[in-house]
Amino acid sequence: MLYNNKEKNIGGDRVDLILINGKIHTMDLSIPEAEAVAVNGNKIYKVGSNAEILSLKDENTRAIDLKGRVLVPGFNDSHMHLLGFGYFLNMVDLSHCKSIEEIIQKTKEFIETKTIEKGSWVRGRGWNHDYFERENRFPTRYDLDKISTEHPIVLTRACGHICVANSKAIEISGLSNETDQVEGGYFDTDEPGNPLGIFRENALDLIYKPIPSPEPYEVKEMIKGAMAYANAKGLTSVQSDDFGSIPGYSFKEVIEIYNELKEKGELTVRVYEQCLLPTAEMLNEFIKQGYTTGYGDEMFKIGPLKLLGDGSLGARTAALCQPYTDDFSTAGILVFTQDELDELVAKAHDNGMQVALHAIGDKTMYMAFNAIEKALKGRPNPDHRHGIVHCQITDEELINKFKALKAIAYIQPIFLHYDMHIVENRLGVERARKTYAFKSMVDRGVHVALGTDCPVEPLDVMPSIYCAVTRKDLKGFPKRGWLPEESLTVEEALYGYTMGSAYASFEENIKGSITEGKLADMVVLSEDIFSILPDKIKDIAVEMTILGGEIVYER
Repeated sequence: MLYNNKEKNIGGDRVDLILINGKIHTMDLSIPEAEAVAVNGNKIYKVGSNAEILSLKDENTRAIDLKGRVLVPGFNDSHMHLLGFGYFLNMVDLSHCKSIEEIIQKTKEFIETKTIEKGSWVRGRGWNHDYFERENRFPTRYDLDKISTEHPIVLTRACGHICVANSKAIEISGLSNETDQVEGGYFDTDEPGNPLGIFRENALDLIYKPIPSPEPYEVKEMIKGAMAYANAKGLTSVQSDDFGSIPGYSFKEVIEIYNELKEKGELTVRVYEQCLLPTAEMLNEFIKQGYTTGYGDEMFKIGPLKLLGDGSLGARTAALCQPYTDDFSTAGILVFTQDELDELVAKAHDNGMQVALHAIGDKTMYMAFNAIEKALKGRPNPDHRHGIVHCQITDEELINKFKALKAIAYIQPIFLHYDMHIVENRLGVERARKTYAFKSMVDRGVHVALGTDCPVEPLDVMPSIYCAVTRKDLKGFPKRGWLPEESLTVEEALYGYTMGSAYASFEENIKGSITEGKLADMVVLSEDIFSILPDKIKDIAVEMTILGGEIVYER
């Protein structure tokens, strides 16, 4: 179904839609629960009892009987990659591979099934060497050469911070033993210095650059496919990092594509763009063209400057203050120097842009906070809403800095499913005890916004809330939860996916709760998330998703 935001915002006293006989968790403290809600145009008109809402009905009002089902505000993923996810849906999915041989076979099958011509690029994503049952290593060019030496092949790790390429892709990219390493990245080599096919952080650009760009209509279809998937999971808003997701597309072209979809009424998710602009030149050009946080409307809006400060814990590229316990040769990779980070943050801050910094390691978080502190001293702003994306490897001082600087913590509870099995090996027991400190942040009054980082993890809200509440992996391990003292309550987790995320985009006054005057973005659930056993939360299904008073998904 297309969502026509122009036609829906009609105003007046007319009631277009009512939902009755429900158990409504509003996330609004003034009316925590209700039976029914009325919608006028694209906004909530009234929240109350069945009798109150039914009294507003006339012959033009559509009525939906919830039959006791639960209604909550539309979910808002505070950090993901919508365009990247759409792109991923057209790649070979390697997320369940348990060996390098399985990667080889699955990619071969993909080439055969899609009848991909020789010489055409093959993309894949999702492999994770920690799930391999036999090999304890990354794949290399020589492994991928077993798939094909006539197709250039690039397969990206689940985290997105490492990829592996075959010999054909390396040849097309013009890389050799004479290629210099890049700042803020690294590619592995053999003894003579030839690339092994493994590329990390900024070195990814060396292999991604020659990949052909899809046509604009193909990019639009990618976004539409990703939005349909998001709607089926109850998402009505996403805060999406899209620049650089598609080879050859500038930030201006990505913005144009979103605006064209919006004008045709084809956006079924509200998008708050997290703008990946990693150089001063790109940021200056962006600002020069008139873009800044808040530019746009309720369907597509420019959000923060997004900066990628380090890598991932699984790949050992997250930057730590001390070396990795299971590999003393590295403490991760810093993408920026402190001076470079200071310059970018100050430039954005001085021009009215919010900043969201990817920082998984504690070293990167300290650098990020230093940059934010310097920017705030130069130009004070008590409502800046700068924040840290991921913020996994914390300590007591870092948690206190979140509160002191009023920084937003963009957290992805679903990361626990994988990370709890590696974090003690990576960091040692003592450092691991202070990580993924969700409850400590909430108890200190830190603004917390929840998300998935899809396609790093699946775009699915309920497993993420389950992990936040139980501190278990999706198989129910460990029985009492990992660091259970950091568990969130169901209300805290749901708040993080609704009001918490709305706060992160300066939109808490128009979305995030079922409140009169706010946008009519709501989700019908198959079970009551507040009364079901915590271990069953991950299995709750989305029955219906409503965006601006229009049903965009129905099971």
